[in-house]
Amino acid sequence: MWNRGCGWQIVRRLDLKTRRFGRWMSNEASGKRFAAVWGNGDYGRLGLGGLDSQWRPAICSSFRDQSLRAISCGGAHTLFLAEPGSVFATGLNDFGQLGVSDNKIYSTEPVEVSGLQKEIVQICAGYHHSCAITVDGELYMWGKNSNGQLGLGKRAPKVVPLPTKVECLNGVTIKMASLGSEHSVAVTDGGEALSWGLGDSGRLGHGHESSILGFFKNTSEYTPRLIKNLEGIKVKNVAAGLLHSACIDENGSLFIFGDRAVDKVGFAEVKNATARSMTSNLPYSEEVACGGYHTCVLTSN
Repeated sequence: MWNRGCGWQIVRRLDLKTRRFGRWMSNEASGKRFAAVWGNGDYGRLGLGGLDSQWRPAICSSFRDQSLRAISCGGAHTLFLAEPGSVFATGLNDFGQLGVSDNKIYSTEPVEVSGLQKEIVQICAGYHHSCAITVDGELYMWGKNSNGQLGLGKRAPKVVPLPTKVECLNGVTIKMASLGSEHSVAVTDGGEALSWGLGDSGRLGHGHESSILGFFKNTSEYTPRLIKNLEGIKVKNVAAGLLHSACIDENGSLFIFGDRAVDKVGFAEVKNATARSMTSNLPYSEEVACGGYHTCVLTSN
């Protein structure tokens, strides 16, 4: 997911000359993974216990006794996946995106997400919503749901403050999910791509087009829907941005959908990318990430 003013990375080795971190950074030889954070500190999104911004990487001391598997940045909140598969969140909670039981507007330190009984293997933070995938492929979502981005059905509340299983995916094993601003995409263990949430600008890949003024036509999908334009294509990696989405298939080909992303990734000759477009000017693609109005691809070369 794209984010504003916040940078994160997993750090395997970080050489610090200050004594502040020296005592517990010495555990790096054991393979322990720490979080280094920097950027905008509003609403406690950095998890450092305050609201100050950081101009240089700083260690998040909340996990000094734990090892981290993964982290994910949202609009103004951050998720942490710690050993042995537990999820923590920090930052803004105006739509319940932290997934905590107490009614707090924000948290300046990581708090454990409530109600996740199984081991979690993957997390993702959207702009105002969050998700987690269990070891057996179940998808849980929480946060803002104004356009169906949680995939819980049309009658679901507009705000879901606690992790809730996407029941319509019973029997389907989810391997990966990515959350954008108002939409979500996922891939199954069989390589099928699913998308749901707000569909204008073609970001879901279902061929939705915005009306002239952009708000007269309901383009939302309230439950995960198979992207039929990708049927027969085995997808291995997906990403969601602000107004576009992307995926990579087993052959390393990159597909983009979202009509405002077309001319930014080499599709200038394509007038409608609300279904899908494939770029051929890249080497074998391994991973893709979508930002607000940009896309990054990691290739094998």
